[in-house]
Amino acid sequence: MKDFKTLVTELRAFTVKKRRAAAVELGKSGNLSAIEPLAAAFLDSHPSVRSDIAQALGRLGDSDALPTLIIALSDPKPGIRCAAITALGKIKDRAAVSPLICCLKDKDMTVRIGAAEVLGKLHDPCVIEPLTALINDPFSEVREAVESAIKKLQSRT
Repeated sequence: MKDFKTLVTELRAFTVKKRRAAAVELGKSGNLSAIEPLAAAFLDSHPSVRSDIAQALGRLGDSDALPTLIIALSDPKPGIRCAAITALGKIKDRAAVSPLICCLKDKDMTVRIGAAEVLGKLHDPCVIEPLTALINDPFSEVREAVESAIKKLQSRT
């Protein structure tokens, strides 16, 4: 693995491949000092880089990544919104509950599914009502994710 400073520098490399690789390696490093440069690099113009950054922040698993991941929930690309949701699920900070509830209204069904799954894992009973609002979603996959999340929440209360 490359040293930390090199990886941080490569987050600004000319090639997408190098930027993506740097983000992945920084996420694997376990070095929480990587959160700040990863967050700064989230403005990258390439969606794959932004997705890898969101995943790296989730892998680091620290609440300091929340602000960037919450911003990522508004990304125009659904894949990046999903990566951010997954990352928030790994961090397991209840400060993400409200932004994740907003994702239940996303136009993309995979985002709604991801949000429901993560909300079910966060064990906050206040999400039962917003989840219940999706029980009649037009997509069966969303309905199944919602039902599963509600069952997890009810089994914990």
